[in-house]
Amino acid sequence: MNILVEVKDLKKSYGSKLAVNSISFKIHENEILGLLGPNGSGKTTTIGMLLGLLKPSSGEIFIDGKKIEDHRIETLEKINFISPYIELPKKLSVKQNLIVYAKLYKVKNITERIEYLTEKLRLNEFLNRLTGELSSGQKNRVSLAKALINEPKVLFLDEPTASLDPEIGDFVRTFLENYKNEKKISILLASHNMNEVTRLCKKTLMMKDGLIIDSGSPSELIEKHGRRNLEEVFLKLSRGNDS
Repeated sequence: MNILVEVKDLKKSYGSKLAVNSISFKIHENEILGLLGPNGSGKTTTIGMLLGLLKPSSGEIFIDGKKIEDHRIETLEKINFISPYIELPKKLSVKQNLIVYAKLYKVKNITERIEYLTEKLRLNEFLNRLTGELSSGQKNRVSLAKALINEPKVLFLDEPTASLDPEIGDFVRTFLENYKNEKKISILLASHNMNEVTRLCKKTLMMKDGLIIDSGSPSELIEKHGRRNLEEVFLKLSRGNDS
């Protein structure tokens, strides 16, 4: 199976503080990798480097076999992301937002792509409404459509279902499972929802203080640490509690 993301000995320092400390991992085609850790563990910094927003202090990032520093434009065209903390322009309609982002990514079949995402993400009922007037669940689906407008090979998700009610959260998770299987993309999922990670991720990385302190499938980590579920594993590792 192809490796679409490869991170080698990645570091990011701010003065004397190491925000990310020599981490390495791979994400294969048609795989969702979970990235877990308490606030301040280095997850967001890692995603920032993968998106090309932050320059690593050292280390290498490869997207679809090409080093991002040497092939910046080409690799950035193959990726996209979603975060509930970044809002789309509020005074544009949903459709206008999608058209703008499609043009930014130089999507050729804009109408067909928007129609596909509108159907898959159930955007019909509010496609022509202003984005700023939407509920959090509706905004989430629009942000996901934006993140998929360029048919990325790699998708970075930072808390994709934060603040969503259970029904919409389940809809988004089911959509991601189906879309991954259909398009064979790679997904990095940073989440504090342990049930979500258990459901979606084949493998998880546990970060703390900029380091990857453990990794494995959710079931492997649960068994290894003698816990009942992934949330208990998370609490044990983040607190440094061996009991």
